[in-house]
Amino acid sequence: MARPREFDRDTALRRAIETFAAHGFEGTSTPMLLDAMKIGRQSLYDTFGDKRALYLEALTRYSEDSTASTISRLFVAATVRDGLREALHGFIDEAMADPARSCLGVHSIAEFGTSAEDVNAVNAAISGKILRAFESRLREGIAEGSVRPDTDPAVGATYLLATLAGLKVAARGGSTANELFAIANLALRALVME
Repeated sequence: MARPREFDRDTALRRAIETFAAHGFEGTSTPMLLDAMKIGRQSLYDTFGDKRALYLEALTRYSEDSTASTISRLFVAATVRDGLREALHGFIDEAMADPARSCLGVHSIAEFGTSAEDVNAVNAAISGKILRAFESRLREGIAEGSVRPDTDPAVGATYLLATLAGLKVAARGGSTANELFAIANLALRALVME
């Protein structure tokens, strides 16, 4: 008879996210994970599979949560200008709350490049969501006259995604909130009408 699980799966996964964010996939050993997650080796394998499966689940959860809050902010504002500002500024607030944790997605790209199909699939799915959301909002902004009319919505969306990645790296590198807000505001000025 199997023993009941004696730990909270979501708490253990959150701890794995923090560990992978701090050390990357290769820099995180199984003993480090077990210690951080407060579980035994067998519980890790029974619940999450191997280290790679746990990493992919952690990357997916982290990326989905981060993307969901950014997209929510993007669409909650009445105007496109305000939505873009809320999305970028809220993203900065989250990054500054825990700079080490704010880089798991970017860290996965820096660590694996395009060499790992499973990691690429997670990142492509998440990037696709945010790109579609940005592109939709930019098209709306062009139609309402708040986004520069010569903006290519697909290019603008890619520009905003690259800005988010740069903000994450800058936060991890020690930039202040004021520096990050200045970067975000410069990006906004490139797209929105004054």
